[in-house]
Amino acid sequence: MQTSCDSPYDDRHDESDPRILYRYQGQDPQHRDNVALRRAMRLGRPIVYFVAVDQGLYDAIFPTYVVHDDPLDLAFYLIADAANLVRPETFQADTDFPRKAYITREVKQRLHQQRFRSLVLAAYQTRCAMCGLRHKPLLDAAHILPDRDERGNPEVPNGLALCRIHHGAYDVGIVGVDPEYRIHLRQDVLEEHDGPMLKHGLQELHGERIVLPRRPGDRPNAEFLAIRYEAFRAA
Repeated sequence: MQTSCDSPYDDRHDESDPRILYRYQGQDPQHRDNVALRRAMRLGRPIVYFVAVDQGLYDAIFPTYVVHDDPLDLAFYLIADAANLVRPETFQADTDFPRKAYITREVKQRLHQQRFRSLVLAAYQTRCAMCGLRHKPLLDAAHILPDRDERGNPEVPNGLALCRIHHGAYDVGIVGVDPEYRIHLRQDVLEEHDGPMLKHGLQELHGERIVLPRRPGDRPNAEFLAIRYEAFRAA
């Protein structure tokens, strides 16, 4: 089974629930795809779950098991074993569930981050917000507030599209971005003398404004930038 890029997966259920929610195909519980998944659940058979993380790009999660059918909500619940730690032929729902629950949480986190990158890069038109580099394989989605912060959700206003160099510099506090979208370099690095990469790749960015997404709703959250910038100044 697979998801589309427009609706990659539905994780609106409780964050403490390790399972993945997968909506029925259509509204009919007896649709052939729904019947097939229900049968796989009864037999304890593994399935391949293709999750769209970008246009034409899927993450294949195998083996994945259907562990619950909710006809009222038109949804199935899945547990993954992406690391293949439990062989399908020896799978036992009761004894293997805790291990699979842990693995599924890891899979969900990975899918979140892949989807986050896809959305952030799209918002920034696939270019680094600091230097304008457009080579997609070299671009990341950098969190403004980190995952460990309760507000650090993988959402576009909490992200910046940055190349690998500027992402690394942002994460270690060499570069900061203030709430007015201006780039700041740490003073010792600003005064340092080194090669052309330091001069042109970092020092010349000091005081410049980052490139912003076209849609106002995709722009960096000013409050989050302020929190991160104060941490940068205090470091």
